[in-house]
Amino acid sequence: MKTFIYADKFFLNSGVKGAGYLDVTAGIFGTYTKEKPEGAEIIDQSGKWIAPGLVDTHIHGYKNHDVMDNDAEGIKVMSEGLLSCGVTSFLPTTLTSSKEHLKDVAETIGKVYQEVDGAKIQGIYFEGPFFTEEHKGAQNPSYFGDPDLDTFHEWQEASGGLIKKIALAPERKGVREFVKTVTDEGVVVSLGHSNATIEEAQEAVEAGASVFVHAYNGMRGFNHREPGMVGALLTLQHVFSELICDGHHVHPQAAEVLMEKAGHDHVALITDCMMAGGMPEGNYNLGEFPVVVKEGTARLESGNLAGSILKLKEAIKNVVEWEIATPEQAIMMASYVPAVSCNIDDKCGMIAEGRAADFIVLDSNMDLVATYLDGVERYHA
Repeated sequence: MKTFIYADKFFLNSGVKGAGYLDVTAGIFGTYTKEKPEGAEIIDQSGKWIAPGLVDTHIHGYKNHDVMDNDAEGIKVMSEGLLSCGVTSFLPTTLTSSKEHLKDVAETIGKVYQEVDGAKIQGIYFEGPFFTEEHKGAQNPSYFGDPDLDTFHEWQEASGGLIKKIALAPERKGVREFVKTVTDEGVVVSLGHSNATIEEAQEAVEAGASVFVHAYNGMRGFNHREPGMVGALLTLQHVFSELICDGHHVHPQAAEVLMEKAGHDHVALITDCMMAGGMPEGNYNLGEFPVVVKEGTARLESGNLAGSILKLKEAIKNVVEWEIATPEQAIMMASYVPAVSCNIDDKCGMIAEGRAADFIVLDSNMDLVATYLDGVERYHA
């Protein structure tokens, strides 16, 4: 028997559709129809909206587990917990560390990624270690260095080819060759934790870099005489910008400027969430650094922000409430755009015929009601 889900609104790859029925037989998306199918099982979500499962392409931890713990069971807990955030696909994200530890983490994720039972691991994001001191954020500068292809290939081999994205600072030596080579190998290069000028950023983009790490944060700001990294992400063409919309990392008006200048279709909502996500206030760690979580923020002892405790379902609600995005744009920025920006849109990020039926149910206030994985309800609010 065929299975259809009924709802008031559907955010499909082809556009937003009104009340109707979407085929989710055998865990695979089929066609959408306005007419009630005869003899089919109907999952009734009257009054609700159906959207693609959210895709978090920059996340370090959740539920008291950190990717850098190098713990297979912890990765599985993260995967399961993210379903409560509306996330059905993600990229476990590393921090700057020793070459050996990063290799071990890559190998662990490569071995376990097909065993997770919750949100699907679609690759690994290496955030660093090719950064610079001025905007180190919560990254350990003792491990910083120039991009090295041999080292990267060791990590990639250890992961089983799972590294989909790597971040670096454009002003490091050897960036052009590194960017061109790994981009040709199908790896996305993102730019951040950097004091680069607009010219240095542009040179990296011309070599193939295509994403800016958490826009505005951890980078040289905009100045009218030297536009810097922020000027680059606001003016360069064919690039994507990650954006943390928790209300702490970026002022809503600054987020609006980016969305208006780059276009909503070039902004990827991310969380940059650390292990305290989904946990009570208190003391935690981000990689090797102690972090205090209080009043909605995660901060180092210096007071600087250290990742976030944002849930992606909150980000889509925030940008709509801030009136800087429509519900359609918000959902796109947290599903399709992140997937496209990391070259994983062949696996996630949209409701399209033949794809795995990974989707979320929202109410008209943009609150998460349920998360479905392969057509099966796995979380209910």
